[in-house]
Amino acid sequence: MKITEIETFTVGAGWKNWLFVKVHTDAGIYGIGEGTLNGFIATTEAGVHELKHLAIGQDPRRISALWKRMLDSVSLDGGHIHRTVMAAVEVACWDILGKSLGVPIHQLLGGQVRDSVLGYANGWYRTERTPEHFLEAAKAVLAKGFKAFKLDPFGTAQGFISRDELELSYDICRKLRDELPGDTRILIDVHARFTEIAALKAAERFADLDIYWWEEPTSRDRQETVHEVAHRSPIPVATGEMFDTVGQFYALAAGGGVNIFQPEPMSLGGIGPSMQVANLALAHGSHIAPHQSGGPVATAVCLQLAAAVPNFLIQEHFDAFNDAWTFDLVTWRPSIDPRNGHLSLPDAPGLGIDLNIDAIKQHPYDPHAYLNVHTEGWEQRLGTDAQNKAKVKR
Repeated sequence: MKITEIETFTVGAGWKNWLFVKVHTDAGIYGIGEGTLNGFIATTEAGVHELKHLAIGQDPRRISALWKRMLDSVSLDGGHIHRTVMAAVEVACWDILGKSLGVPIHQLLGGQVRDSVLGYANGWYRTERTPEHFLEAAKAVLAKGFKAFKLDPFGTAQGFISRDELELSYDICRKLRDELPGDTRILIDVHARFTEIAALKAAERFADLDIYWWEEPTSRDRQETVHEVAHRSPIPVATGEMFDTVGQFYALAAGGGVNIFQPEPMSLGGIGPSMQVANLALAHGSHIAPHQSGGPVATAVCLQLAAAVPNFLIQEHFDAFNDAWTFDLVTWRPSIDPRNGHLSLPDAPGLGIDLNIDAIKQHPYDPHAYLNVHTEGWEQRLGTDAQNKAKVKR
């Protein structure tokens, strides 16, 4: 079996663009993948076409060999964009392998260790930044069946945060903790916005709210900062979404203090590197909670991993809060069990999901569709152009 062509498809999904790929073979089997990278969709799409000559003519079932070829044939590592390109193709090859054998990808990763996975909602707080507005939005999350959700209550704070802004952020989360069922898991995403001192100060302020984790509390530039915070924070620290090599997770493990690793499969290079991180975390006595803020194909990738990884913790889920028309872009999406907040798993051969190309073509790439968490009103996820227009109206 040989790869004959690789197609790309972009979707303007409101506040973010998505990039999908389709890898064709001479056997008539094709696979799909995703290469979504916020703010770099057109660039990543160009990268797929620039590097696809390395994949065409190769056997898609020899996944590790193809992955190495796509990495080593370029003298300089292209970082996030390079790894995202590789992931899009790699995932499609896993899809082809699974289809050729008639089994889901998770069967190829060692088989299921669970029948469903605990999910947490994100992208749900598209509202005004007040305790009352966040509470109403959170109630809608629970009404969908979720038992856990993540939020960033810190507005546009960067580096440091004023006392008033910190108190407003605390009041939002205090309202959620007081008004929602006691078993609701509340996760905080700091979006790497604080210095070590500010991150610890905020964590100490939030310490009485039973926060599930404190995500990316400080700079992504130096791992020493997250180790410093993790060793002293009263809230467990989670991080790793911005890493694009397995070696960065090794350094994270070596630094100690962090026991929740967040590989982003689609910018780490795909399923293979994500499994390597999972095994590294297992040896370290830690868990993985795959980061996933892309489209529905990336959701299926994370669920395949979650099904097979023993030390999986919880899965991020945006899909339920995207515009309803996005549900028509693919042939499968997970259901939510209201009894326990679990997401269902794909069970068809391969990735278990396919693209509806006609629906995709109705929503072309939008150069203004990307998220900037340092712009006022970003929580509403309107897309940057619409967000700026809304700001002018205010």
